[in-house]
Amino acid sequence: MPSRILIVEDETAIADTLVYAVSTDGFLPVWCATGAAALAEIDRAAPDLIVLDVGLPDINGFELFRLIAARCPAPVIFLTARSAEVDRIVGLELGADDYISKPFSPRELTARIRAVLRRARNGTPPLSTPAAPPFEVDEEKLRIRYFGLALNLTRYEFRLLRLLVQRPGRVYSRDELLGRAWDEPEASYDRTVDAHIKTLRAKLKAIRPDIEAIETHRGSGYALKEHW
Repeated sequence: MPSRILIVEDETAIADTLVYAVSTDGFLPVWCATGAAALAEIDRAAPDLIVLDVGLPDINGFELFRLIAARCPAPVIFLTARSAEVDRIVGLELGADDYISKPFSPRELTARIRAVLRRARNGTPPLSTPAAPPFEVDEEKLRIRYFGLALNLTRYEFRLLRLLVQRPGRVYSRDELLGRAWDEPEASYDRTVDAHIKTLRAKLKAIRPDIEAIETHRGSGYALKEHW
């Protein structure tokens, strides 16, 4: 019986190409356009492999991967239109078996599917890649990326997070953070720091809800998580 390949892709033209490539190579394709439909299909019948687009309309592909992993042991190949290498790194670090970038060759796709299925049958672990740092600070653009995704930060949020990122594990008191990040620290209150830390945490959690990046040290202050 041919291997069932679940294709999760919202763009019809790309999905048609994927379905055609997979079917002509002897596999049985099943197409879903949303994350919700994919989860329902997995619950109905577990596929042998999943081709998962990172950019879906109803859920981030990386978050969907986590939900899939809790339900189904099928190997996953990420499909991404983003050129940033960090997208691929994040996907692989989550435990995906491979990735392929758009535009792609149908022949390359089916070759990767066969290779991943072969590794899965032989018990070979997924591809690995050197770990990328969770934070990337761009001083010129005043921008910080978290696991490859740009954070939408206010001026003081940027200054606070940049300070914490420079020395992970180092505990900063509220007074220190005020003195180093604010233009007029004497005009602010220590609760101002608490409020900004709270919004920072929310923005970081939106990207990686499983990680507590900023740690509270009661009576002392705040520190960035040291070991990832």
